[in-house]
Amino acid sequence: MLALPELHRRWLAALEPELPAALALRRRVHADPHLSGAEGPTAEAVQEALDLPLEPVAQTGRWGRVGPAEGPSVLLRAELDALPVTEETSVSWAASTGLMHACGHDVHLAALVAATRAAAYLDLPLGLVPLLQPREETYPSGAQDVIAAGLLTDQRVSAAIGAHVHPRVPPGQVATGAGVVNAASDEIEIVLTGDGGHGAYPHHAADPVSALGHIVLGLPEVVRRTVSPMHPATISVGHVQAGEASANVLPSQARLLATMRTTDPRDRTAIQEQVRQLADHQARAFGVSAAVQVMDGEPVLFNDPDLVERVDTWLERTGVVPTEPMRSLGADDFSFYGEHVPSVMCFVGVRVAGHEDDPPALHHPRFLPVDEAVGDVARALIAGYLAAVNLAGDQEERD
Repeated sequence: MLALPELHRRWLAALEPELPAALALRRRVHADPHLSGAEGPTAEAVQEALDLPLEPVAQTGRWGRVGPAEGPSVLLRAELDALPVTEETSVSWAASTGLMHACGHDVHLAALVAATRAAAYLDLPLGLVPLLQPREETYPSGAQDVIAAGLLTDQRVSAAIGAHVHPRVPPGQVATGAGVVNAASDEIEIVLTGDGGHGAYPHHAADPVSALGHIVLGLPEVVRRTVSPMHPATISVGHVQAGEASANVLPSQARLLATMRTTDPRDRTAIQEQVRQLADHQARAFGVSAAVQVMDGEPVLFNDPDLVERVDTWLERTGVVPTEPMRSLGADDFSFYGEHVPSVMCFVGVRVAGHEDDPPALHHPRFLPVDEAVGDVARALIAGYLAAVNLAGDQEERD
């Protein structure tokens, strides 16, 4: 068995000749994006590039294994799905279907392929499980379905590693950080029902629009009154709809959709209850009824402290600078894996072509990391695998 420093050296050397094909795959995937639940063509393209037998999981997902066929393994995750965003870049391989890999999933997939192919002929101490995960961007969560399918148990996964490009991390650096790095995410739907009528005779109607307006303004107040200012949390309303496009018709129904982000499980429960009370009381005040539905999303994304320490060590050996943690109220269903095994999400700093000084955010129609991001993400995944091997060895010694 190779010593880990020698394995690291050989793996990085084997990675370099894999990068040109990985860049071509990145362009192919980027030009042909597919939404959550319909990622089959993307999975097929990636499997072809991997040149590795893969098994289906979570409907459109795929997984494989290299290295030892038995015993513990390390899961490396990349996401398959794109977003309903119309691309506004000028590259020749831009998507033209009203969909876009605006969150960097094309980069992650190409990096996973490069890292896995580079490892195929190395003497790995633990199995490496590349996972092409569907439905990261929507519900039901692809990660939950992967776990429910028994992949972590069947493959004896000892740790899970993810890497995500991020324009707010300095290029050439990687942010890990122990503890909470992303928020729990839930979706709220509030539907108000009353009696519609004529805008000239509001006293003969029960108007849900006015009630909805007060609820929209009251939701941020729920957070302020419920959660300590020392605990990051927010509610943002993303959609409001009522009736048809008519100025003098009072509709009988109004609806809003909001996202709720929390970093403490107790705050999550308390805010949900207060949202229900706000909607009910405001509805009663306006003579309408309220139906509130809270759709549980991802839990808090928690980076295992022991694994983070080891990941940072291997990043430094790679020549990458570990930087300050990138904590935010963003969410990622990678967090579900952390409820079962030690996990780390690495945020990889990237440059965005044409926007060096003020890069567009994730999900922006002009978010397009430069080519070097593929290699940077691949090296972060390799560091994560080696860190997981260290952690498994240390735990075995303690046992």
